[in-house]
Amino acid sequence: MSTSNQQRCGFVAIVGRPNVGKSTLTNALIGAKISIVSRKSQTTRHRIQGVLTRDNQQFVFIDTPGFQTRHGGAMNRMMNRVVTQALSEVDVVVHVVEAGKWSAGDENMLPLLPQNKQVILVLSKIDALKNKAALFDFTAKLIAKYPYDAVVPVSALKDTQLDILLDEIAQRLPVGEFMFDEDALTDRSMRFIAAEILREKIFRLVGDELPYSSTVLIEDWQEDDQGVRINACVVVEREAHKPILLGAGGQHMKRIASEARQEIRAMLEKPVFLEVFIKVRKGWSEHEGALRDLGYE
Repeated sequence: MSTSNQQRCGFVAIVGRPNVGKSTLTNALIGAKISIVSRKSQTTRHRIQGVLTRDNQQFVFIDTPGFQTRHGGAMNRMMNRVVTQALSEVDVVVHVVEAGKWSAGDENMLPLLPQNKQVILVLSKIDALKNKAALFDFTAKLIAKYPYDAVVPVSALKDTQLDILLDEIAQRLPVGEFMFDEDALTDRSMRFIAAEILREKIFRLVGDELPYSSTVLIEDWQEDDQGVRINACVVVEREAHKPILLGAGGQHMKRIASEARQEIRAMLEKPVFLEVFIKVRKGWSEHEGALRDLGYE
């Protein structure tokens, strides 16, 4: 716990190469699903703020996309801008590295870590590490590469050492008043999160066939005492993507919509009527204007 009774509040960037568990960690720290999660890299495309208030501390976590180095293109340039901007604006940086695994993608993150900020190294997925004894040597190797201010091994899935990580972050937050209500969980709207939930279902069910050429727009959202009526549009880049998304007899799309509706209903705690349409917008992910039109920063 904090050693001071003063209120502390600040921004915390969670960064790392794609697929190291940033979104899973963010959700576990906040105790609610703010960021969508899948095994595919590039699942997180936006800068998503999640809020945790604990006693006299308020953490504003920024879950960023994985820093992309393998592919060019407008989408990856946009996502990399989100990462570098987040690093310049926060108070504390949490660099997530998968325990026991160091790759060129991790190495490429090091020059981006800001010299003038406190940086905590988080070794994620320690529950999956076969040889726990090797963690000491692995950690020593990483500390030799970068002067981290603290190192915390965690398992977000098993809730291991998350309190210790929060304590390490808390003592580095600036003294200041809370920016959000104490019960706030995110700065994103329910509409945004609903679109992200639908996108997660697409990634999980047809992600191998339709990797990164689909996005989701909520075109209409009507809410009353009876529930919420949502018209969602899945935007794809080619006509050939439509049958992949629909599946035989429309079964893929039915399952995607059904799973998304159930999760949105649980989040909103009221009935949800969800209609999903598919539109083709050629080459949207390669044009910065189209990305902006579709809600990307």
